Amino acid sequence: MGGGEIVLIIFVFLMLFGAKSIPEIARTLGKAMREFQKATNEIKREINESGGGIGGDLSDIKSTIQNVRSDIQEGIRKHTSDIQDGIKETTDSIQEGVKTHTGDVEQGLNDLKADVAQETKNIEKNIDSGSNI
Repeated sequence: MGGGEIVLIIFVFLMLFGAKSIPEIARTLGKAMREFQKATNEIKREINESGGGIGGDLSDIKSTIQNVRSDIQEGIRKHTSDIQDGIKETTDSIQEGVKTHTGDVEQGLNDLKADVAQETKNIEKNIDSGSNI
């Protein structure tokens, strides 16, 4: 607000209320402002007091959440370790089975080769003996 606007407001005040009632109005406004300030301070004080309790509650909640988080992480680590152990055991078992069956297959192939070689000799022998007849 500019200076001219303030002068106009004061002039309107003087015209409406008169010079004698302005100090009384000012006192009333001052009292109202003090009461308003006291009420504001009281509200602030109550908020600060109750805010301390909320801070403690928030700290408790944060601590509980951190404990639960740690428990979950530990559980995940344990189960992950159990799963890894199970995978290793399964892998070892499969590898042992493959070794066993590979040996069996190789033995079977060697037996088959020996049988084929023997039959080939028998056939050659029969062919040779048949041509001499």
